Amino acid sequence: MNDEPPPKAIDLPALLDQSPDDFRAWLAAQGAPGYRAGQVWRWAIQKRAESFEAMSDLPGALREELARAFRLRTARIDARHESPDGTEKLLLRLADDERVECVLLRDDRHHRTVCLSTQVGCAMGCVFCASGLDGVVRNLTSGEILEQVLALASLLGENERLSHVVVMGMGEPLANLDALLAALERITAEDGLGISGRRVTISTVGLPEPIRRLAQSGRPYNLAVSLHAPTDALRNELVPANRKIGLAAILAATDEYFGATGRRVTFEYVLLDAVNDRPEHARELVSLLRGRAALVNLIPFNAVEGLPYRPPASGQTARFAETLTASGLAVKIRYRKGDRIDAACGQLRRRLGPS
Repeated sequence: MNDEPPPKAIDLPALLDQSPDDFRAWLAAQGAPGYRAGQVWRWAIQKRAESFEAMSDLPGALREELARAFRLRTARIDARHESPDGTEKLLLRLADDERVECVLLRDDRHHRTVCLSTQVGCAMGCVFCASGLDGVVRNLTSGEILEQVLALASLLGENERLSHVVVMGMGEPLANLDALLAALERITAEDGLGISGRRVTISTVGLPEPIRRLAQSGRPYNLAVSLHAPTDALRNELVPANRKIGLAAILAATDEYFGATGRRVTFEYVLLDAVNDRPEHARELVSLLRGRAALVNLIPFNAVEGLPYRPPASGQTARFAETLTASGLAVKIRYRKGDRIDAACGQLRRRLGPS
């Protein structure tokens, strides 16, 4: 074993960024048996150990080598806000001083859902979303995605357990698909958090090729497409990324996803007063999605400071939903939680200003 003092922690690679194969190779180089990998991951993920020294069933010499080779934690909590409805939001400061948001949602007596970010900022430019107002800075690593889950899990009470994962925070998840899939492998693994892949939902603005990659990956994750408009003309205004893609290409990819996985695709639709919530928009949406095994998730807009958009007028959400259901579409209305704590993507990061 090495007797030299360890390098500064900031210079070390993150343990949570290590692939299973790479970590087993590192253990082998230390002369440690392969089963130690499962022990380390259980300590790091299930028990959320704060130091390698705390991993008490590992040999002391191995704990020392781990501390010399890796950082166990790379993020710290910059801000924590809690809503009366039980929603909690964290602003995490990463090793390079960039910041991302993640949210814990308490939906009923049993559901405890984490909402994760995949990028610092976002490049998709949705005009009503706070995440993309400052553009994208960089992708998160798989470890930084996973660390959000661990930070949120630390907020749970003794009788609470994480049940669901939604990747709907800052950033476009499919623009960082490799890191996301690596993080989800740990989240769903038995020596990780053991959350069923069928309880994981990935939300995308609609990137056709990554959707096809996800469909062929063999993972049972749910797919949600942030639609927000029933025509290319309107979607080009609301979701500028659509100009290079188009609804036809997105729907073709989602049809392939359903064909490959058998899992119904959710289409998310944020309702903006007098912009995309009129009766004609509902009828156009029916025409667009008719015949597809789809769920339309209607989301009344959550006001963002500095943006000109408003939530739909009283009763408009229900009327919009009625038009869809009368035509045979499955519809769910999702009212945002945590409004009092800037729970919508990117709001807290912007409100607290630069790092």
